[in-house]
Amino acid sequence: MLLKIYPENINERHIKQCIECLENDGIIVFPTDTVYALGCNLYSKTATEKLARIKGVKLEKANFSIICNDLSNISEYTKQIDNRVFKVMRKALPGPFTFILNANGNVPKIFKNNKKTIGIRIPNNAIPLELVRLLGNPILTTSVHDDDEILEYTTDPELIHERYENDVDIVIDGGFGNIEASTIVDCTNDEIEVVREGIGNIEEYL
Repeated sequence: MLLKIYPENINERHIKQCIECLENDGIIVFPTDTVYALGCNLYSKTATEKLARIKGVKLEKANFSIICNDLSNISEYTKQIDNRVFKVMRKALPGPFTFILNANGNVPKIFKNNKKTIGIRIPNNAIPLELVRLLGNPILTTSVHDDDEILEYTTDPELIHERYENDVDIVIDGGFGNIEASTIVDCTNDEIEVVREGIGNIEEYL
């Protein structure tokens, strides 16, 4: 199913359909402030395993991130964050960054492994933030990659729907996505180290 949702004017009926889908072990594709992403309810074991299958990875080895809708959410899944790191996050989020943080005991339970870190996103896009708010907990997420050798990410939601319609339940059409992903910032040693340059420039917030 392809649902048109405008970030600046979210259709309540459509967003509720997405929430019902997530509550019932569904997989959705949605826009962020960077590229389109696949996602599911963090607490759905069935959907989490399905997400790993779609990406062609073993769940124990998957580098999925979680989308929170505010900073207070984050402490439920991470160990204490260094003050300097927290100040940078507070300034940079919502924004096009994935912060790699030390995971607390809640995260390995989700992945059924001894995962020590977790990627956290708070994208500057009303659609995923509203999904998380209404769902009541974070969404497990991973970027939609393109099979094209030149373009790494698919930007057209209709093409994404064509490709994934047999694998996912809903594709949200929130307009064209970016061709560049988030900047990944590793903060696991209480330092701020960019491990992948993306749209965001962390230097602006240091």
